[in-house]
Amino acid sequence: MKEIKKEDIKQGVFDLYDDYVHSRLNRAEFEQKLAAYAVNGLTVSALLSFIMPNYNSTVQVKQNDPRLNSEHINYNSPKGGGNINALLSMPAVINNQFSGLVVVHENRGLNPHIEDVARRAALAGFITIAPDALTPLGGYPGNDDAGRQMHDKRDPGEMLEVFITAYEYLKNHENCNGKIGVVGFCFGGTIANLMAVQIPDLSAAVAFYGGQPAVEDVPKIQASLMLHYAELDTAYNAGWPAYETALKASDKKYKANIYPKTNHGFHNDTTPRYDKVSAELAWKRTIDFFKMELK
Repeated sequence: MKEIKKEDIKQGVFDLYDDYVHSRLNRAEFEQKLAAYAVNGLTVSALLSFIMPNYNSTVQVKQNDPRLNSEHINYNSPKGGGNINALLSMPAVINNQFSGLVVVHENRGLNPHIEDVARRAALAGFITIAPDALTPLGGYPGNDDAGRQMHDKRDPGEMLEVFITAYEYLKNHENCNGKIGVVGFCFGGTIANLMAVQIPDLSAAVAFYGGQPAVEDVPKIQASLMLHYAELDTAYNAGWPAYETALKASDKKYKANIYPKTNHGFHNDTTPRYDKVSAELAWKRTIDFFKMELK
């Protein structure tokens, strides 16, 4: 089988994958359209294998990392579906209380990648909680395809409540100093923007390629914002000009970054959409931002 390299892949493949992961194409439609790119020794099977997430070799911070106290907990979210599973992580050495971060997953539940991201943030000196909004349906099922199908069955308002009550859980945690931010990716980026609208006491929000709130709700935002967009992500970028106009009109504190030649999901190091340089820059900006805003 021909070895596939990222530079061999046409942009159309990434665009199709983006439509697929956002449920604009079902699996059969995705594979059918992908066949147009199965040329020059490439097969549909090889393309699928290459572009799908690889959780086995990409974890940066393992669950049992001795530098952390990291465990799965449950908390109650009455309007979010009841008892919610989440990963709670913090530095193993506790000298003082930590600022808190809610880490919001993509549209497939709390998969290994987002757990890894939550642990990375904890290593940077925060107490983090990464809930699984799919808990009422059994939780992340072990593969992203099934996770997306479950996600599509959940009520959006209930899922937002899952993360609002995670904020409240951190607010009351003995190891949290009460200064809390949120970081989310894709669906999670949308949630981060919505939490900034819904929670007046939220200190900071970072949205990676997320959907924007209604412009009429922007005046409610009190949190400082950092927004990361991928240049080639036309679907999510379409709402940015109106959002920026509303932020400026309401004199909100925000910083927006658009990363050249990147695709939606560029921070996710489990798929070929990953852009190492942009991902590392965006993450450094994110951690520096939280350290400034949550101090």
